[in-house]
Amino acid sequence: MTTDATLTSKGQTTIPKEIRESLGLKAGDRMTFTLMPDRTVVMRIKNKSITQLAGLLHKKGRKAVSVDQLSR
Repeated sequence: MTTDATLTSKGQTTIPKEIRESLGLKAGDRMTFTLMPDRTVVMRIKNKSITQLAGLLHKKGRKAVSVDQLSR
């Protein structure tokens, strides 16, 4: 998907609606921008908090594993 945007005199731009909808972005979501050596800019969405990740890897019936066991 390719769309155009314009940079304002204040250095601001609007992420096009199609992109926002495709990424599920909403007001208040955070993102990071990384400038690559070839001048490509990579934008990463940071809309999940660490608390939303709790239990993500849990599967019913699976035994808990300690951090020490994971490090082996």
